Amino acid sequence: MSSHDKLLLAGILTAGLLAAPALAFDFGRPATPQEIKLWDIDVGPDGKGLPDGSGTAVHGKQIFADNCAACHGDNGQGGIKDRLAGGQGTLASNMPVKTVGSFWPYATTLFDYIHRAMPYPTPGSLSTDETYAVTAYILSLNGIVPADGKVDKDSLPKIRMPNRDGFIPEPEFDPARLFRKK
Repeated sequence: MSSHDKLLLAGILTAGLLAAPALAFDFGRPATPQEIKLWDIDVGPDGKGLPDGSGTAVHGKQIFADNCAACHGDNGQGGIKDRLAGGQGTLASNMPVKTVGSFWPYATTLFDYIHRAMPYPTPGSLSTDETYAVTAYILSLNGIVPADGKVDKDSLPKIRMPNRDGFIPEPEFDPARLFRKK
């Protein structure tokens, strides 16, 4: 047996040994509908998936101070983490400032991100109403909603972000196109 054959056989045996425990313990069972529902929390740009609830920018200001300002600075101007406010009119410059108000295309994405990933040390710890309130506050810092504005699942998808049309849609990738004769 050549050294190449021995190496190939050793690789096959190793793969089998690594796969055996997964097969022995029913690894990869189908998720139940209840388990899927727990993870089905994404929100689309059109607002599909937004939960019931609401929040005001006034209420969001205190929640932001308590949970967000340590990283994002007072009034969202930046700290140890990204700046969230300002930057309008800078995207075409040599030093673009990408913030919620200058770069993000959908207000619903802001809610979704905060709801699932923030605050950094305890993601998902804000209630739905608190998330709406922080969303309203950040949008108010960017002049997108009034300082006393309120957002909910009906109003949030209707908010037109300043950079909504600032992205170039990428055509759908069609691998078969690579092999078509011209």
